[in-house]
Amino acid sequence: MVRGISSRRRTHGSRAAKHARLKGTGMATKEFEGKTALVTGGSRGIGRATCVRLAQEGARVAINYVGREDAAQETRRLVEAEGAAAMTVQADVSDPAQVEAMVQSVEADLGPVDLLVANAGIADAVPHTKLTYDIWKRTMAVNVDGVFLSVMAVKDGMLERGYGRIVCIASIAGLFGRPMMIDYAVSKAAVVGIVRNFSGALAPAVRINAVAPGLTDTDMVAGSDPVWRQSVIDNTPMQRMGTADEIAQMILFQLSDRSSFSTGQTMVASGGRITLP
Repeated sequence: MVRGISSRRRTHGSRAAKHARLKGTGMATKEFEGKTALVTGGSRGIGRATCVRLAQEGARVAINYVGREDAAQETRRLVEAEGAAAMTVQADVSDPAQVEAMVQSVEADLGPVDLLVANAGIADAVPHTKLTYDIWKRTMAVNVDGVFLSVMAVKDGMLERGYGRIVCIASIAGLFGRPMMIDYAVSKAAVVGIVRNFSGALAPAVRINAVAPGLTDTDMVAGSDPVWRQSVIDNTPMQRMGTADEIAQMILFQLSDRSSFSTGQTMVASGGRITLP
């Protein structure tokens, strides 16, 4: 069941008037003016940075969260500070009924979803000796089923309207593997597979791509082992972690018309830690 929904509406008339004013003054409209974006896992980290960047480019932004309403409301405040319409919507992306209700709520409040960023995910760092089936199932439910369900919930509307842009957040772990995070690495490899296989089915009206970050400075990483974290930085050619905003800007590139000939692709942002042919 979806709870905790709040929003600020804008009328179609006011948007049209704004377009007219911009046209009359010779000012360029923003990249996503008039578009509705849904960001799953949008309350913190890469999700929050993406929400803010989308707002700066004129999108109406729906911020999905599962447990941290305070963080989601803070993201909403940041989005609205950019002058964009926003709403928060609570839903567990691994639950089909909640995902359907989430999308229905967003479309009722902000309009049909034009841009989807499937960002919600979880990670467990455990050796194979401690990897249980319950951990495996939960990781797959959120990281794989959550992406699948989110894409399925918006794709038909996008196809009917003849426009849609989807970016799914993978990880370099899904490209070269992590012995200490087997469930996470496999789930992110599956995200790459989802993108590859949906791309041909949804083209040409809907483009779907992935971004695969390396170590990124987020709340999730801040809670990791500092020795491990430093070892990763030491083995990164750029000698640092990425920032959430750097990843957000790559996501926006994949959503934008600047990547208009790209679909089914995985773009890596790892500071040189991994490269693809």
